[in-house]
Amino acid sequence: MEQMQEKDILGDALSTQKHCTDNYNTFSNECLHEDLRCTMLDILSEEHNMQQDVFNTMHDKGYYPTPEAQQQKIDEAKQKFSASFK
Repeated sequence: MEQMQEKDILGDALSTQKHCTDNYNTFSNECLHEDLRCTMLDILSEEHNMQQDVFNTMHDKGYYPTPEAQQQKIDEAKQKFSASFK
């Protein structure tokens, strides 16, 4: 039986965390009771932290390379999305 490599295990963990955050986000948006909504938001925050930890580990090990963003692209994105909130 073939064993999973570290990169595959971390990739699976990242995918799982993304799925979890999607679900907890939906659950928190659909809560009628405020106490339950707060609990879901607390769990969502924890899941985001775990997702970030896995992502950082993958990035640090070179399993998830991300190119450096050009300042012009950053400025364009800021302008695009800030206009959406005005």
